[in-house]
Amino acid sequence: MANTGIQLLGFTLAFLGFIGLIASTVMVEWKASSYAGDNIITAQALYEGLWKTCASQSTGQVQCKVYDSLLQLPGIVQGTRGLMLCAIMMCFISIMLDMVGMRCTTCMSEQPEQKDKVALAGGVIFIIAGVLAMVGTSWYGQRITQEFYDPFTPTNSKYEFGSALFVGWGAAALIIIGGSFLCCNCSSKGSGKSPRYPAPRSAGQPDKNFV
Repeated sequence: MANTGIQLLGFTLAFLGFIGLIASTVMVEWKASSYAGDNIITAQALYEGLWKTCASQSTGQVQCKVYDSLLQLPGIVQGTRGLMLCAIMMCFISIMLDMVGMRCTTCMSEQPEQKDKVALAGGVIFIIAGVLAMVGTSWYGQRITQEFYDPFTPTNSKYEFGSALFVGWGAAALIIIGGSFLCCNCSSKGSGKSPRYPAPRSAGQPDKNFV
């Protein structure tokens, strides 16, 4: 039952990462306005996400605006959108595969070898999805860092990492770890399948004992 426990642990971690990936994608705090080194006191905080921008007032009022045109968006936003959506879709496919392939389910129980292969495929797709999400969030974070340290960027136009980036990094890590646990089950699946008893002899063969 050790392999079943590893599968359950891997699926749980990957599923939590899948939920975090969706939350990160829809969150608006991908980057937050920074006033480091600025002497001007402002009562407004700006946030930008993959789908809209928001301005938070000191009074607690928040105003958001959805991006008007897809074609006018920066390439970094379009690319990150595509990577995150691809990662979410691949995670969904992996969940469907692992619900069939895990040993704790009854689907394909009469075909254990095929069942393990389905679980392996789900784990591999989980890992690929986690890598895509990690690339998307890291790419976006690298652009924020590059603009922050650019001497030609005005101080009041600089941004820092938002909470959505940290959620995305954590979710991607959980998905990769969970997919790895699902895959490592197949490395030992053949260890317990070799016969531990001699092959049956035919009726005409004499019984020979060797000392």
